[in-house]
Amino acid sequence: MTSDFRLLMLSAMYENGGNTTHRFLDGHPQLYVYPYESQPGTRLVNDHLASMFPVKYRWPSFALDASPAEDYKAIIDEECKVRALTPKVSKFRHMPFDFADQERQKLYVEHVVRTGRSRANNMAAFFQATFEAWKDYKRSGREVVHVGYSPIIVVDAEKILTDMPNAHVLHVVRNPWSAYADTKKRPVPHSLQHYMLGWTLNQYHALMYKEKFPDRLHIVRAEDVMEDPKKTLGAVLEKMGLETSDTLKEPTWNGEKLEEIFPWGTIRKATPEANIATANELSKEEKEAIAAYTFQYLDTFDYRSIFEKKLLTAAK
Repeated sequence: MTSDFRLLMLSAMYENGGNTTHRFLDGHPQLYVYPYESQPGTRLVNDHLASMFPVKYRWPSFALDASPAEDYKAIIDEECKVRALTPKVSKFRHMPFDFADQERQKLYVEHVVRTGRSRANNMAAFFQATFEAWKDYKRSGREVVHVGYSPIIVVDAEKILTDMPNAHVLHVVRNPWSAYADTKKRPVPHSLQHYMLGWTLNQYHALMYKEKFPDRLHIVRAEDVMEDPKKTLGAVLEKMGLETSDTLKEPTWNGEKLEEIFPWGTIRKATPEANIATANELSKEEKEAIAAYTFQYLDTFDYRSIFEKKLLTAAK
């Protein structure tokens, strides 16, 4: 088993600042930060949450009789594979990316042949092979932790942390008003009721697994990341034995500064002012309905003050 493999897996409900946090971590000299959403799930994920969340975002399941090459092909990893195999249709086609999926598969198989097949070894090989195959990745030579991001994967945090004894999960939560206002901008948005069910399920699992794995499950608010990313994310990295870095101050991709997070996420400007302005795009009725759906978490994350001081006032 690849017991010494170190992974930091990010999670967030849709439009909760997961991509934003991912981009702030990019460029840190001790981190291999995955270029896009990692999406490690497979079609074999089949449980009571499979009808709620896309299986591409889940921690994977593999067939017992599969080969390493078949395991690799089962990993959905849609954003990276689309960029590598059909770059003209990728929303990231404007950014240089010297990477061949066939090369990564070859490297992946070599890793798994050496370590043996298991979910932990398969995932370690997946991340390791990605950075071995990424030819124009800007390395510091000091990287020791791989960083992935998959929306809603906190629901599988127990599997991740049990499979990999040196893994950590970082869950990002954003106030539900701003989050829903951004999800409404999708081509086919969720209904308010559907979205809030997913939002609350994410926070439920994050808080539950935080109790079970207090040293390895970390929760940050997107609001705090936007206010002071170096302080907020540096504190998490220090708990992992890593250093704080000035690279945490601004979002980047492969070390290149991003003027806006989009298209890595729907959040364009990661500022406290833009965050509240987004929430205030909602109607008074929508704001009140969201407060009713999420009431049990508003005090936990200190979001009631946002509702009462910044949203209701704007709605009058």
